[in-house]
Amino acid sequence: MAKNKTTQTNTGTEMSKSKAKREERRKQVQKAKRDARAARIVGTAVALVVGVAIVAAVGRQLYILAIRTTPGTEYSAGLTADGRIENADMKTALTLADYKNISVPEDEVAATQEEVEEEINSMLESYKELKTDADLTIADGDEVNIDYVGTVDGVEFEGGNSGGAGYDVTIGSGSLVDDFEQQLIGHKPGEELTVEVTFPEDYNEEMAGKDASFAVTVNGINKTPELTDDFVAENLADTEEVSTVAEYRAKVEGDFRKEHLRDYLTDYVVENSTVNTYPSKYIKATKSILKYGDNNTGSEIEDEIAYEKELTGRAEEQAKEAMVYQAIFEDAGLSFDIDTFFAEQTEEMGEEYVDSIKEMYGEAFIAQSEMRQAAIEHLVGLYQ
Repeated sequence: MAKNKTTQTNTGTEMSKSKAKREERRKQVQKAKRDARAARIVGTAVALVVGVAIVAAVGRQLYILAIRTTPGTEYSAGLTADGRIENADMKTALTLADYKNISVPEDEVAATQEEVEEEINSMLESYKELKTDADLTIADGDEVNIDYVGTVDGVEFEGGNSGGAGYDVTIGSGSLVDDFEQQLIGHKPGEELTVEVTFPEDYNEEMAGKDASFAVTVNGINKTPELTDDFVAENLADTEEVSTVAEYRAKVEGDFRKEHLRDYLTDYVVENSTVNTYPSKYIKATKSILKYGDNNTGSEIEDEIAYEKELTGRAEEQAKEAMVYQAIFEDAGLSFDIDTFFAEQTEEMGEEYVDSIKEMYGEAFIAQSEMRQAAIEHLVGLYQ
C-alpha cells in the first residue's frame, strides 16, 4: 500500500511539472505573438508616417504647380476694347464710396511754405547763368566755374587737369583738396592764378602728403536770378501764364494744393470702397504682369506658396483701384475718344511712338489708363 501511495505521489509531481512547462510554453508563444503584433503595428505606423510625408511633399508640389503664376506682359488681358474690366458689373462687384460728399480737411491739402520755396528756388536755379563780367569778385558761397592744370614738382599728374571742360565748385563746400576753394576768394572772372595745396595723408597712395600747384583760370561766376516781376514777365509769362511774382506764387501754391487734393481724394475713395467680387481673369492677368516685373529685379522666391499669396494681395489692390475708377467713370457718365487720343499723341510724339505703345501695352490698357485719368480729373474737379 505504501509503495502504491508513493507511486501516485510521484506521478502527480511529474504531471505538475509537465503542466508548468506547457504554461511557460504558452506564455512564450503569446509573448512572441504580442511582439510580432507590436512590430507589425510599429512598422505600419512608420510606413504611414513616411507615406503621409511623401504624399504631403507630392501634394505640396502639385499645389504649387496649380497656383504658380506664369509671368507675362499681356497688359490688355482681362479688358474689353474700351478699357473696361471683362465680365465685371461695377454696380454689383463693388460698393463705391460716396465720392460726391467727401469732407476734405484743408490743412491736409494746402501747400506748405517749405515746398513752395523749394519749387521757386529750383525754378530759379534752372535759369542760372555764367557771368563773366570782370567787375565781379568771387566771395564765399559763390559757385564758380574754373579750369585747372595740377602739377607736382613741375610734372602734371593724372586726374589733375580739367581738360578745358570747365568745373563748377561752390566756395566753402569743401569739395576740393586742402584750402583750394578759399584761395579763389577775391579773384575775378578771366583771371589766372596759382593755387598751392597739400594733399592729405589719407589720400590715394600716389598723391598722399604731396605738395601740388594748380594753374587755375576763372571762367566766371554762376549767378542765380532774383525773383522779380520783370523776371516773371520775361521768362514765365508764356509757360506758366503769369506776369507777376504774386501770380506765380499763387500758381505754385495752387498746383501743390491740387496735387495734395488729388492724393487725398484718390486714397479716400479707394480705402472707403469695398470689393464684393474680384474679376478672376483680370486678377490672373495682373498677377502675371506683377510677377514679370518681380522676375526682372533678380530676386529669388524662397517660399512659392507665401509668394503667391502676397502676389494675389498686390493684384487685388491694383484691381480694386481699377474697379473704383471705372465705377466713378461710369457713375459720372464720363466718356473719351481713344482715336482722338492717338491722333493727338501721333501729332505730338510721332507715329512710331504711338505704334510702339500700342504694341507694348495694347489699346485696351491705354484706354483703361485714359478712363482712370478722366475719373480722377472729374473727382478732383468736384472739390476745387
